[in-house]
Amino acid sequence: METATRTIGRRLTAIRRDSREARAARRTLQHELSSYNTASELNDLEAILDRHSDEDTADIRRFLATRRVA
Repeated sequence: METATRTIGRRLTAIRRDSREARAARRTLQHELSSYNTASELNDLEAILDRHSDEDTADIRRFLATRRVA
């Protein structure tokens, strides 16, 4: 039983670490995407995204959509 508890604890720790790393990666990506300011730059970026699947680019597209509204 103790071994199973340790295994679960390790898995939860790994999940938290992965979540922190994923959040850090998203923040870095958003910071980099924030450098695209003009309509022309955003259009160019969207043209690049169009070459990839919606599934792969969904997070980026959502972030860019908020930038266009702002």
